[in-house]
Amino acid sequence: MVLKIFFPQCCNRAESGLLVGRWISGHDSAVVLAVIHYPFIPGQVKQYIQQMQAQSGVGLTVLGSWSLPKEGQESMESFLRDLSTIFPQQRWLQVSRQMGKMGFICEVVNRNQNGQETQQEAKKQNDDDEEEEKVIFVHYEQRKVMLSQLHPTESGDPDLDTEPPSELKQVFQTVARSQPLFFLDRYDDGPLKSTHWQSEGREASIIVELLKQASVPLCVLISWLLALWTWLCSIRIFSLYPLRFLSSKLSTCVQISYRTEHMRTLSSPKPAIEHKQFMRKGNILVSFLVDVGLGVLLMSWLYRDDHIATLANMLMPAADHVAKELEELLQWLMGAPAGLKMNRALDQVLGRFFLYHIHLWISYIHLMSPFIEGILWYGGLSACLGLTFALSLLSDMVALLTFHIYCFYVYGARLYCLKIYGLSSLWRLFRGKKWNVLRQRVDSCSYDVDQLFIGTLLFTILLFLLPTTALYYLVFTLLRLVVVLFQGILHLSVDFINSFPLFAMGLRLFRPYRLAEGVKFQVLCEEPGTALHLLMEINPLKCSTVVQLYRTPTYSCYPRDSWAALVKKLFVGELIYPWRHKSTKVD
Repeated sequence: MVLKIFFPQCCNRAESGLLVGRWISGHDSAVVLAVIHYPFIPGQVKQYIQQMQAQSGVGLTVLGSWSLPKEGQESMESFLRDLSTIFPQQRWLQVSRQMGKMGFICEVVNRNQNGQETQQEAKKQNDDDEEEEKVIFVHYEQRKVMLSQLHPTESGDPDLDTEPPSELKQVFQTVARSQPLFFLDRYDDGPLKSTHWQSEGREASIIVELLKQASVPLCVLISWLLALWTWLCSIRIFSLYPLRFLSSKLSTCVQISYRTEHMRTLSSPKPAIEHKQFMRKGNILVSFLVDVGLGVLLMSWLYRDDHIATLANMLMPAADHVAKELEELLQWLMGAPAGLKMNRALDQVLGRFFLYHIHLWISYIHLMSPFIEGILWYGGLSACLGLTFALSLLSDMVALLTFHIYCFYVYGARLYCLKIYGLSSLWRLFRGKKWNVLRQRVDSCSYDVDQLFIGTLLFTILLFLLPTTALYYLVFTLLRLVVVLFQGILHLSVDFINSFPLFAMGLRLFRPYRLAEGVKFQVLCEEPGTALHLLMEINPLKCSTVVQLYRTPTYSCYPRDSWAALVKKLFVGELIYPWRHKSTKVD
């Protein structure tokens, strides 16, 4: 059998004393957490261990003794061996180290049922000797293991975690939960002196405690403001259909709802006990601070050197230029576009209809021109809430400024879709079929001569009018796709700021041991007459895994339509950016 002892590197040169740690249940291994130095009173040691067990919830015990004699000092091995009678254990580890050597010598004292002791020395023997229990020392850095989180993390649901934790996970959990044991400072004037990891100073911890105390009234203020905002949103007038419909479609309102949910999570009085909750709060906080910082930079640029007036003066010529290009495009479509012969009557009706809408839009833009600079000036103030609010407001302004293009697209798509579904229905008439609305399937049907004659006329009319309608639909669909692409870039930028785990990525880059994917071992020492010594190092998570695990869920994190579904919608004339999704088939 092989006995694995996880030994902290900070205790390699500790003074002689007792090894305090825990035996890993279900595995032949032990974790050493600290060394209590001589002189000590056994009763005080037992009382101290009981207090640490109550505070940490870890089954701490005295694993054995540690001996490191100094120059000119007599060996204490016989005295430390006798301590096994005061701290009775089934196994007593007697670890010793000689000056000038890196390796340890470990003797395992086992107690049988009769209370007799048998001693085994963990070192290489000849092949003829009896089989003995070999010992492997695994050296680990206590601070990194204490602060590290081994992945995959536990789900928190006891019904899902049916498998017992692995040996490595138990080691990490034992060290992490034993933080109360590390509060005993070596400079404290107490009855016990111990060696373990401890901070070099307490100034940083004092600052952290002050920040925690200051965050309490801040969270109370944020909670009160959120409650006031929720009460205002619950007023009856805001629940009416038009306002509720507009608030669900405007990007700014959607961003306000997500930011409100994030602030409610940050101001929650419940502490983040689980690792996922802590990482979620950290990611939301860092994303919020970065968002506000970028928004302040944007606002400082807008209100410096009169950039808002420059943008307002550029907006009107740009709108007139777009309207002029659309008029030229419609004039081209009303002629013979690309040499195609179109239906003259339908072509003139559609062209004049769309030209009339363009004239209405130009009049609306010129009517709003005196107020554009004021709208931009007050809209720029939204950047103080964050860059995401400014981008969301820009997306809404683009949607309003290109509303005529959206109307053209909807008109063309609905007309094209009507003809496509009409042709498909009449095609089923020729084959003696019909669409059963109740059973949602195609059934056989018998038609008389009059029905077939009328169906033939309608099919012919729709078929010859389809090229003209399809050309207008194609042109306005391409224009709509350009607008949707620009808005999609804005939405992706907002979603990136909202969902990207900046806090987790910062830990991965600057403190990679905090997010552990596993460990790796390398041989540290293999001297004759001593046990094998391994050094345990932490393997950090990959950056792609960090983004996948700790990304904050938003509306863009869920799967959308596939490319095949998008092409199908474009072919049959369904809206690619619909107000509502179609769930049933329309005949």
